[in-house]
Formats: sequence, C-alpha cells, structure tokens
Amino acid sequence: TSGPAIQHAGDLAAILSSLQEGEVLFLDEIHRMSRPAEEMLYMAMEDFRVDVIVGKGPGATAIPLELPPFTLVGATTRAGLLPPPLRDRFGFTAHMEFYEPTELERVVHRSASLLDVGIEADGAAEIAGRSRGTPRIANRLLRRVRDYAQVKADGRITREIAEAALAVYEVDARGLDRLDRAVLEALLKLFGGGPVGLSTLAVAVGEERETVEEVAEPFLVREGLLARTPRGRVATPAAWAHLGLVPPGSPAPGNGQQDLFGA
Repeated sequence: TSGPAIQHAGDLAAILSSLQEGEVLFLDEIHRMSRPAEEMLYMAMEDFRVDVIVGKGPGATAIPLELPPFTLVGATTRAGLLPPPLRDRFGFTAHMEFYEPTELERVVHRSASLLDVGIEADGAAEIAGRSRGTPRIANRLLRRVRDYAQVKADGRITREIAEAALAVYEVDARGLDRLDRAVLEALLKLFGGGPVGLSTLAVAVGEERETVEEVAEPFLVREGLLARTPRGRVATPAAWAHLGLVPPGSPAPGNGQQDLFGA
C-alpha cells in the first residue's frame, strides 16, 4: 500500500493494524514522515507491535497491538534527510540507477501502446534520449509529442515529428529544458564560465535560488556541464561545447604555431 505523506501517528497505526501477514507496506517519500509516526514505525519494525493511545491527558492508556509479520519498503530521493536510526533499521539499502536510453525506449513504446499512439523506433529513441534517464519524464514528453503529432501531422510519431515537437517545448537533444539552458547561458555569457555565486546566478535567470539549486543544478552536474566549487558555480568545457561557444582565452582557429612557422 502507499499514499500521501503520513503526518500523524494515528494514520500510520491505522495502516499498520490493517496489514495481513506477509503483506508489503510501501512508503514513498519516507523522509517526509512526521517524528511521532517515525517513532511508532521503529516499534513496528523491531517488535511487530504498536501502542495505541486511548484517552487523553493523565488518564490516557497505551494498549499494545500485535502486528503480523510484514515487509516494509521505503523510497526517497533524499536519503540524507532520513534520520540515521530509521535508515539503520532497514535490513537492506539499495540505490536505484537512472535508466539507460535503450531501457527508456521500451518504456516509451509501452506507454505509446497504452495511449493508442503510433510511434516509430527512431521517434521513440529521440524521446528516450531527451528524458534524463527518468521514465516519468519520458512519459511526459511522449504525451506532449503526441499532442503535436495529432495537431501538426497525421498522429504518428517519427523522429522528425519528435524533434519538431520537443523544439517547441524547449527540450534540446541532451534533455536540457528552458531553465537548464538559461542557467548555462547566464554562466557562460554573463560570467565567463564562473566561478559565480548561486544567488547571483539565480538573479541572472530570474528564478529563486532554491529553484536553480534543486531543479536545474542536479541534472547539469550529473551531465558534467556544471561544477560546484567552494568559490561558486563553474562551467565545464562540455558546457561551452554544448552551447557552441568558445571559452575566454582559447586560441582562435588558425593562430597556432603552425601558422607562425609555416610557409
């Protein structure tokens, strides 16, 4: 089972008490769980029981409720926010890697069949290559390309249609969107590739500091286009190449030693 973030221990107690033996409880975004619910979960994981509080004030009574053996699976994209006591109680911790483009192509083909959309292999490959290794993004881009194909073409997704549609939605060949490119362009064109502080960079692109740091930067860093240093954000050579720009101080074509000593 899964649902919205559990904020109250009573909500968790209701879920735990309804479990049958051998069932799996899946808690998404487990780092958002409230502290009282978290402490109740400790007892459930260690002793397979919870204490249900009956009454209020001095007359409140804790009634222990035995739980059948169950499996708990927690998922989070921010493992660093998990309290160590909670993280250490899990018997196994795994890290999910991003999908490869070939794997995302299978996701796109399956989603297209569910949406009853015709798609060619090269069209699926184009969408998969711009999906940042994430099925959720692949499905979102597929829906937008489908909309474009139905309005501007015969409804079938080819490479040409996918390229044209994703250009409209400002998603480039590497998967960078409008914000990603704005951050890179500001870093390169306004600040010469850095280093520049995060707050200054955010002002330059007209976004909040948290938006740049949490939304744009993780992908840019993962792609090797931006580096975080103690002095600020710095563009990598790959960033200059991706935007087709020449780093400051680079020799211009034709000005090397061969020209100096050539005939």
